[in-house]
Amino acid sequence: MQALIIENKWLILFILEFLAWAMTFFMLYTRYKIQSAFWFKIALILFTLTGVIPQLLLGIVNFIKFKKIDLFTLVIILLIIYSCTIGKKYLQKLDSWAKEKFSSNKKNIR
Repeated sequence: MQALIIENKWLILFILEFLAWAMTFFMLYTRYKIQSAFWFKIALILFTLTGVIPQLLLGIVNFIKFKKIDLFTLVIILLIIYSCTIGKKYLQKLDSWAKEKFSSNKKNIR
């Protein structure tokens, strides 16, 4: 199983990153469009299960296998650093955009 993961690590990372972004947009949708605390919590759990935890584990598995920080492990580390620093600012901008976008849609409907 570990060999299969290591063999397809870039594809797995790409899929996990795509899922994490999809869950981010789903969180914003549930927060501002449907305004559901329940679905927002579900989206947050799905984001954690598809983005943060698996990517971190993938980096750890890769590091354990090769016993060094290679390009793949470095990319994982940079993604984590980005999300904890600069990424927060961009997420706030995305949050503001979603709030404005979904709020303006409600005004147009009424």
